[in-house]
Amino acid sequence: MSPEIPDTDKTLNGAGHDPRHYPVMRDEVLAVLAPKTGEVFVDGTFGAGGYSRAMLEESDCHVYAIDRDPSVQETADALADEFPGRFQLVPGCFSQMDGLLKARGIERVDGITLDIGVSSMQFDDSERGFSFQNDGPLDMRMSSEGTSAADVVNQMEETEIADIIYRYGEEKKSRAIARAIVEARAIAPITRTVHLAKIIEGVIGYRRYIKGKKQIHPATRTFQALRIFVNDELGELKKGLYAAERILNPGGRLAIVTFHSLEDRIVKKFLKTRSGGDARASRHMPQNNMQEIKPSFEMIVRGAKKPTKGELAVNVRSRSAKLRAARRTDAPLWPKGEDA
Repeated sequence: MSPEIPDTDKTLNGAGHDPRHYPVMRDEVLAVLAPKTGEVFVDGTFGAGGYSRAMLEESDCHVYAIDRDPSVQETADALADEFPGRFQLVPGCFSQMDGLLKARGIERVDGITLDIGVSSMQFDDSERGFSFQNDGPLDMRMSSEGTSAADVVNQMEETEIADIIYRYGEEKKSRAIARAIVEARAIAPITRTVHLAKIIEGVIGYRRYIKGKKQIHPATRTFQALRIFVNDELGELKKGLYAAERILNPGGRLAIVTFHSLEDRIVKKFLKTRSGGDARASRHMPQNNMQEIKPSFEMIVRGAKKPTKGELAVNVRSRSAKLRAARRTDAPLWPKGEDA
């Protein structure tokens, strides 16, 4: 039976509302997770802690929050003080949630929530380099390690840059943008967000329209592509889905909020297959085992739930969000296959 998804229009009134600290579709996610006393939950993308707080306030449950961004520590410490013994931050990637929690003595959990993409706090901090709205270093790393966006645009070959922009940004002018980047870096290294944005504007023009309705900045898709590549966001998501299947108790709930088609496509395909709704998945499974494989998930929300008009009115960043949710069955793990 599907949970009753609340009408967020009634819970968001805009008065004193700060979208940076109000997670997208909070009430809908909370309705799916339905935390009860004594249950254990994973907030796989802690960020500003909105989902963790919602669960802790809803019931006397325990929450393990995962985040690879060291800047969230102060927020996590405050939440741990407010809910002593019920909350713990686990530094790391949610794709490794089962291993991270096993190291802390937790074998199974009752619910997992994932909010895929960059957090509002990261996006608003110009020093992190996620946004072209304000000038900052061209970084985009969610952690402080690994390849930065500046490394990509200054060191990779033109064809590699074009492939990244096209694959992860679905940008039709990826080749022209990559060519302009290579030409610009021959003059001076590209190290600032505004510098890169202006290079892209020179290729596409200052503004353009998508489907005649939605107006976006010309650098939007390229910045998205670089961010996804630098943080391996799609790879993390795929591995995270498998980890969720491994660690959820029978009856455990999974709620995932995505913000663009690449993410949503992965989640949709995984849940459709794992709930037995995709017969094509059989070609990825050992034929002699097909009769034994049972759905490891059952859908809680059919299709994707979208934000209400009330939420959109106070938090424009939720406009592209989609919530998909499923419940773990008691079926054994599936072979990994190619379904995510």
